[in-house]
Amino acid sequence: MKLPRTLRLDPSDLVVFTAAAEPGEWAVPGGFAFWDEDPAALSGKRRQDFRAGFLGLSSFGFSTLVEVAEATPGQREQAVAALAAHVLARYGAPDAAAARAAAEEEIGFAASLCDHPPGTVLALARVVEDGAVRERFRTLHRREAPHRDFGALPVFAILETEGEDPERPDLTRLSPHG
Repeated sequence: MKLPRTLRLDPSDLVVFTAAAEPGEWAVPGGFAFWDEDPAALSGKRRQDFRAGFLGLSSFGFSTLVEVAEATPGQREQAVAALAAHVLARYGAPDAAAARAAAEEEIGFAASLCDHPPGTVLALARVVEDGAVRERFRTLHRREAPHRDFGALPVFAILETEGEDPERPDLTRLSPHG
């Protein structure tokens, strides 16, 4: 079985969300986290949580991206248990059975998003349209390798430009193929 797992490609989640999920947490879309809030009244980081955040199931922080990952039945059960406990404690489910049912439904929905090969990256956009909250999910695929291998090039380098006009360096010298 497959479930979404949080992914952090850069440190931006640490800045834009009220709390950032740690990389590698099992995740759900988490739209329920906003049920008792007016989306139009959200601002700042809480608005970003709403607009683009998947909910991590260890930290209960948010992540912009998740990846499709293989999960064992035991890992799925741990994710359900963690979410059920959170729903009971934070969102006032009437009892443990109701919290577990809600968690099972949310985990089931999250799993339904993972009908892609492991490693596929998913992004979320949550908006209000015609008075209803809508969630849209995108898959992000890796681009094919460019026709030239620039992997060996450093982002920044100091180059000797002996005999060259320093204002017009010969950029072909930077390529290992040039």
